[in-house]
Amino acid sequence: MKRLLSTLCVGLGLWFGAAAMAQTAEPPKEAAPAPAAAAVAEAPAEPAAATAAAEGEAKPAVTVDKGDVAWMMTATLLVILMVLPGLALFYGGLVRSKNMLSVLMQVMMVFSLISVLWAIYGYSLAFGGEGAIIGSLDKVFLMGVTMESLADTFTENVKIPELIFVAFQATFAGITCALIVGSFAERIKFGSVLLFSAIWFTFSYLPIAHMVWGPGGYLLDKGALDFAGGTVVHINAAMAGLVGAYMLGKRIGYGREAMPPHSLTLTMVGASLLWVGWFGFNAGSNLESTAGAALAFLNTLLATAAAVLAWSMGEALHKGKASMLGAASGAVAGLVAITPACGSVGPMGSIVIGLVAGFLCLWGVTGLKKMLGADDSLDVFGVHGVGGIVGALLTGVFAAPGLGGTGAEDFSIASQLLVQAEGVVITMVWSAVVAAIAYKIVDLVMGLRVTEEEEREGLDITYHGESAYNR
Repeated sequence: MKRLLSTLCVGLGLWFGAAAMAQTAEPPKEAAPAPAAAAVAEAPAEPAAATAAAEGEAKPAVTVDKGDVAWMMTATLLVILMVLPGLALFYGGLVRSKNMLSVLMQVMMVFSLISVLWAIYGYSLAFGGEGAIIGSLDKVFLMGVTMESLADTFTENVKIPELIFVAFQATFAGITCALIVGSFAERIKFGSVLLFSAIWFTFSYLPIAHMVWGPGGYLLDKGALDFAGGTVVHINAAMAGLVGAYMLGKRIGYGREAMPPHSLTLTMVGASLLWVGWFGFNAGSNLESTAGAALAFLNTLLATAAAVLAWSMGEALHKGKASMLGAASGAVAGLVAITPACGSVGPMGSIVIGLVAGFLCLWGVTGLKKMLGADDSLDVFGVHGVGGIVGALLTGVFAAPGLGGTGAEDFSIASQLLVQAEGVVITMVWSAVVAAIAYKIVDLVMGLRVTEEEEREGLDITYHGESAYNR
């Protein structure tokens, strides 16, 4: 483990230095806007309009469509539904009953903490300024974000209120940090979860979000495609979770005692709410209520359904039976894999991505998990890590117009795959290094793991003084 972390640190340091030198040597190139990379634009001033008129330029007037605003508010609500109660119930049903409330509490508190930090400085660092790696503090405490300030969409003259863009992106940051909870569930201190989340959010989520989506971002300027967060959300969180599983160690009795989910009914309900909320996650990233949102919507439906079928088929072939847990996990795998691709591939491409993700994520939580030897409690890396990598890479394939994607006529699968792979590697290395340092800091400050007595009794009683079920 120490050798792995040392290698990652060296790799990250070399890449960081190269990126910084490139940023200093030349200004960032112009790039097509990404769904989440909406640069903030104030309402056009009269002097600017007069200048344009004097130069004979006929620029269309900026418009804010009420339908777009209504859709973005709805999409934001749907993403919140994904977390509370969707993710919370999905995770809660998978743990033992004595830890049910601890998982619910961790998800709710992490989401709340990150939402507040996003408003204080997160939004500014992710979407302010035009640095290659991180933004600026120009919008700290949401300075300049008013009822009049606007954010860009895919259409040049169509804007949305910056306020709703801030809220929408806050939900992405919140769910990313909440996803990590599943890797170290049932054995981490409550306060340690919150401190780790704050550190990792600041030094991993914000830089990766800016590089992929922010104005001037390194990966955005390279042409990386990530419509709704395959790298920023899923691979990013999965790596942090995997490192946490290693650093906290295995649960007491892991591999010797049965640790079945205490309520697959709640897990199925949670997975279903995730599926519903994911339409806001993916289609909302279009930022407009247009055909682009409809494409992302349809792809989210088809890829998820295909992954459910693939996972269940794989289980039936391997074990002789298809399980409810497998179907629910397959749904999440499909949702994860289509996230980076949903606005760039065609419906048939989304089905293929879902099928591939279903089979590979099933292997991720069985064969790969055994190879890694980590107690990733709720298979965050097996589903979100593997699914995110599959989706990010296949985006570079199925975005090709010849395969039904939305890429330009001169789209090159080989070139795009290289860019996609670079984004995946940067995200994995960056997140792993930051996570390792963050866990170590938390361990030194307050300790990471609960005592053996607390773990055996269950975290519901020992940390929250209540039980999920009273008889």
